[in-house]
Amino acid sequence: MSFAVILMIDNPDDCPRILDAWNEMGIPGATILESTGMGRIIKAGLRDDFPLLPNLEDFLSVREKPHRTVISVVNSQDEVDKMAEIAEKIIGNLDDPHTGFLFVIPVLSVYGLGRSRK
Repeated sequence: MSFAVILMIDNPDDCPRILDAWNEMGIPGATILESTGMGRIIKAGLRDDFPLLPNLEDFLSVREKPHRTVISVVNSQDEVDKMAEIAEKIIGNLDDPHTGFLFVIPVLSVYGLGRSRK
């Protein structure tokens, strides 16, 4: 069975080091997304009164540094465990505030990148 590893990184400066370490351990690839959490949205004042179709000025008034969300699909629980260990070595204990959040989802099938299987 394959696993989707989803890691939200609080400090985007940690992302390249995590990706480098995962690559060194043989993880073939990952998708990186800019993201933000609900707490940051509330803290920044972006609530229901934020315009449905904001203009550039609305965005420029918010000075937040986005998180990074990294998604990778791996083939074994051993790889998942090693990825989590590496992430914690770089960003700190995931149970501590302002570090990150990692979760894993079982993947029934994978298609693409030469890894088609069920």
